[in-house]
Amino acid sequence: MNSTVALLLCGPAALLATAILAAAVSRHSFATRLVYGAAFVISAVLMVIVAGHLAGNSGEASATLPLGLPWTGARFRLDGLSAFFLLVVNLGGAIASLYGLGYGRHESAPHRVLPFYPAFLAGMNLVVLANDAFSFLLSWEFMSLASWALVMAHHRDEANRRAGYIYLVMASFGTMALLLAFGLLAGPAGTYAFDAMRTAHPGPLAAGAVLVLMLLGAGSKAGLVPLHAWLPLAHPAAPSHVSALMSGIMTKVAIYGFIRVVFGLLGEPAWWSGVAVLLIGGVTAVLGILHALMEKDLKRLLAYSTIENIGVIFTSLGLALAFKANAMPSAAALAFTAALFHVLNHSFFKSLLFFGAGAVLTSTGERDMEKLGGLIHRLPVTSFVFLVGCVSISALPPFNGFASEWLVFQAILRSPELPQWGLKVIVPAVGGLLALAAALAAACFVKAFGITFLGRARSAAVERAHEVDRWSLAAMAVLAALCLLAGILPGFVIDALSPVTISLIGDRMPVQMAQPWLSIVPIAESRSSYNGLLVFVFITVSASLAAFFIHRFASHALRRGIAWGCGFADAVPAAQYTAVSFAQPIRRVFGGFAFRARETVDMPAPGSLEPARLKVDMHDVAWEIFYQPVTGAIDFATERLNHLQFLTIRRYLTLVFLYLVILLLVLALWP
Repeated sequence: MNSTVALLLCGPAALLATAILAAAVSRHSFATRLVYGAAFVISAVLMVIVAGHLAGNSGEASATLPLGLPWTGARFRLDGLSAFFLLVVNLGGAIASLYGLGYGRHESAPHRVLPFYPAFLAGMNLVVLANDAFSFLLSWEFMSLASWALVMAHHRDEANRRAGYIYLVMASFGTMALLLAFGLLAGPAGTYAFDAMRTAHPGPLAAGAVLVLMLLGAGSKAGLVPLHAWLPLAHPAAPSHVSALMSGIMTKVAIYGFIRVVFGLLGEPAWWSGVAVLLIGGVTAVLGILHALMEKDLKRLLAYSTIENIGVIFTSLGLALAFKANAMPSAAALAFTAALFHVLNHSFFKSLLFFGAGAVLTSTGERDMEKLGGLIHRLPVTSFVFLVGCVSISALPPFNGFASEWLVFQAILRSPELPQWGLKVIVPAVGGLLALAAALAAACFVKAFGITFLGRARSAAVERAHEVDRWSLAAMAVLAALCLLAGILPGFVIDALSPVTISLIGDRMPVQMAQPWLSIVPIAESRSSYNGLLVFVFITVSASLAAFFIHRFASHALRRGIAWGCGFADAVPAAQYTAVSFAQPIRRVFGGFAFRARETVDMPAPGSLEPARLKVDMHDVAWEIFYQPVTGAIDFATERLNHLQFLTIRRYLTLVFLYLVILLLVLALWP
């Protein structure tokens, strides 16, 4: 057994031991510090190990334990891809645990959270390390069940129970799709080890079926449209640090599963596979951010924006498949690196934003943005780091979201070199969808920050708000710093990703650290380049000079005036923009086809003192088309079959006899 893999397997074992210990002591006052402290230390140690493996380009290592299926065992493997995703998992786990040291003290039911939190981290680590289908699926189910238990932590809330039920159904559906995909990869020989699957080379029909099943299985966990319905329900229902793990980390484990199978086990892709992934990714990005714009619940808004970013990542993976199928390794390496870079970036800023939403919830008890406002005065540090997250996710320089999305668009600009006319047309169209999604994301997070933190307080809860604990602030500050560092020094990240790209694509982007002034050059300097550090210096210097000259040379006369109150004499909070009114212009443009939105105005008669009312009716089209018919059919069948449980023993025996006769007839007639 390789020592590095053995050491990494000790991490999940220690996390599972922590979960067992947490179940025993979770009702004691010291349990929160013990569990989150242990999870922080274990995740930090694992993060250091895999970072060293990735930086040292140490190759592959594997181990087999005498567990699992006979003659197969439980196989585990560490290579460049698994090392990168383990880094994402354990960096996110360490910072979430740091946040939990403070946030966990406000948890109303810690005994329902503490035992499952380290188990959830252990499950994600085991999924990434697994090197056979049985171990992968077992770890995948364990990860799903642990996260479901965390979603159900506040199970007395009916909305949380519904979210947990839908999540469980979708998780079971996803696992079934993955099981069928691995069955096709195993083939008649039934070899469940990934090493054997790499050499199997399934035919075109089987490869296409595996791709579809992986889009269903991994895509349902990641949140691809139309499999996204569970995500905006389950992610906000969990405690905020768990929401950050589910949205920022668990969705990346699903992306890992897709990459591991489609890029690592399936063999050479067909060009049409890139088309399928591209289209799904582009549609997911636009619909995800449109739904986020319509939300007034802060955590649901963040959950929907995760769908948008998952769409960006799958679009880049679709580009990588298309370029790889057409023997364009440099372009495929660019698109694949952009996808991995955005995986890392999204784990940073989405965790930061969920932590910020948790701080707002802790301080005010509210998630509804219509009841917030003015928090920049009460929560100055939280508002600053939340602003950093908003700028990052809006893909504005010099922060990290811009660097990775810029690489995605650089890959899209290589599309004229593709030989298929279908790709020549589809790739620019999807690029337009991503550009639209990027613009809508900026509008969405202007709304999220402005309505939540700016203006006047809309409720008494905001007036009583105060800054959260130092542990939570420290976790948010670390993520804000990482968002800036990854944005101004992206060359370090790109070069660190090169072993992963070489192992799966066969090529890499040019060495970025060889470029002058820490610039990044995706293809050649004559075509395009970007220097995040210089942009950061320029913005800092120009903003500082502008502030200096304004304060030094502007008029010192101070003038005060009454703010415009929309015709009302008293400046009241109700005269401000709300989350719903902010999104109204966009809803009127896109709502007809995206949400089937309808506005109804109830205007009272002249002279009446009744207020006018505006009612907005919106629908989740994917839910109504794909999910409601299925749930209706299940309800219909269960109602009709419910009387079977009240049969007498004589009738039960008669049914068993009839089923045996039918089974024997089928076996007799089987050719």
